[in-house]
Amino acid sequence: MIDFTLKLYKKLIISLLEQNYKIFTFEEFCKGERAEKFIILRHDVDEMADNALEMAKIEKALGVRATYNFRTVKQSNKPDIIRAIAALGHEIGYHYEDLAFADGDFEHAISTFRQNLEYFRQFYLVKTVCMHGSSTSKYDNRDLWKYHSIEDEGLLGEPYLSINFDNIYYISDTGYRWDGFKTAVRDVVKSGFSNVYHHTNDIILAVKNNEFPAQAMILAHTLWSNNFFKWTGIWSREFFRNNIKKISKKNKFINKIYSYFVKLYWER
Repeated sequence: MIDFTLKLYKKLIISLLEQNYKIFTFEEFCKGERAEKFIILRHDVDEMADNALEMAKIEKALGVRATYNFRTVKQSNKPDIIRAIAALGHEIGYHYEDLAFADGDFEHAISTFRQNLEYFRQFYLVKTVCMHGSSTSKYDNRDLWKYHSIEDEGLLGEPYLSINFDNIYYISDTGYRWDGFKTAVRDVVKSGFSNVYHHTNDIILAVKNNEFPAQAMILAHTLWSNNFFKWTGIWSREFFRNNIKKISKKNKFINKIYSYFVKLYWER
């Protein structure tokens, strides 16, 4: 079964709308938007920003707004695309990783965070941010807020700090799979829910049968593609990365090699 295509993504959003889910941006949620059934729709644009624009167009056509979190790395930071997504009515957020880039230097990290936040505010009045997992770094970017306050930066929220995931179901397509928490390093939450899905069609079926949680945050990265060759390349890479992550958790030598190549890939 070919999963994570834009056609299937559109089908997922339509299924939610047909079952009367209200779809919010994270900013709207932070401002108090609620409904009996709702989805906080979030996209972390780790790379392939052109795919993000395609997803944004699909959502616009369906009357849906979502949150798009952009990084400073070249694979994500594409000004024309950020500007185009904002023009479609979507929220722009900052996908920060300053503490990892600063090698744990908190003062340097907050300085670059503020600079980068101002940069993204030229495209949209950014009110929410979300940490990047930086899985090969020993530093958790969320730790920045142990010594600083998001409110002092004019921000309303950070998903991993501002949402009680015992009450709101969290699901992410990390690693090109909806149950990627099995290999994820930081894209996991403590939750009171036991729902587990593998394929997008599993989620769609649950939604149609009223078996999907009434209130949820869905994180869909921007790797979904209708191009078979592109999709095959992404799937193969993610399959390889998932297995390397699993091995590197137990093998320091493999972890060191993997971290080196990841750092090269994400060089700004």
